[in-house]
Amino acid sequence: MAYIQMEIFVDSLRRPTNVQMVLPNDATPAMIENNKHYQRTTKTLFALHGYSGGSTAWLHGSGIEELAQKYNLAIVCPTGENSFYLDGKGVGRAYGRLVGEELVEYLRKTFHLAEKREDTFICGLSMGGFGALHTGLRYPDTFGGIIALSSALIVHEIKNQKEGFSNGAADYDYYVSVFGDLSELEESENNPEVLVKKMTNAQKQSLNIFMACGTEDFLLAENRRFHDFLVKEGVSVEYWESAGQHDWKFWNQYLEPGIHWMLRGELEEEL
Repeated sequence: MAYIQMEIFVDSLRRPTNVQMVLPNDATPAMIENNKHYQRTTKTLFALHGYSGGSTAWLHGSGIEELAQKYNLAIVCPTGENSFYLDGKGVGRAYGRLVGEELVEYLRKTFHLAEKREDTFICGLSMGGFGALHTGLRYPDTFGGIIALSSALIVHEIKNQKEGFSNGAADYDYYVSVFGDLSELEESENNPEVLVKKMTNAQKQSLNIFMACGTEDFLLAENRRFHDFLVKEGVSVEYWESAGQHDWKFWNQYLEPGIHWMLRGELEEEL
């Protein structure tokens, strides 16, 4: 297993950014034997951290390294800061382009990672769950599957809010800096629902989305609402709920089932 820490200059942010990457390049013969995931080239999973997190969050909080080796996955963990992985106004704030275009192209060129859509996936938790959905929907020709855990689908909560608003996590000025004019948010492309509606029927049918949220999670209603919206729009989505809160215990419970779902074409048995 190779663990690579990178600091690379990116045009989308106009400065260096940190990226962590795990490559399952030294699996033992015992692990490879009878493991169908090693009968094909390595696939890639971009893993997006949550609000107040960083590029090492998945490596410290989850068992993603073990899963990378088990399923022959290259894991890429970018730094999204508190951007919701959106492109903000002004130079140097294009976090969506960072993940959806620039890093994909750079890492494919530099490390010869998977080139095909069906071999490139994106996942995230909380803010990163929003980012995985938004980025995957914005770049449907790049990502062949989306895993979104306890997603911070807060568009309807913060729309039309006025100066002085605060929900305990952040305030009005922050949300405006990230999402733009809140009075226009619901109709803007910063709303994942708008991206879905703009897709053709053929694109919707090719989407692969896995969602999970705990029944004690404060974002449960938002996740249920987005799931219902996807179903109404004719998008095929795998949605799971079970007892759990907004924490690593729940996310670790559903990370492997999400990967298992993502690779379901290679598998004969359920977990």
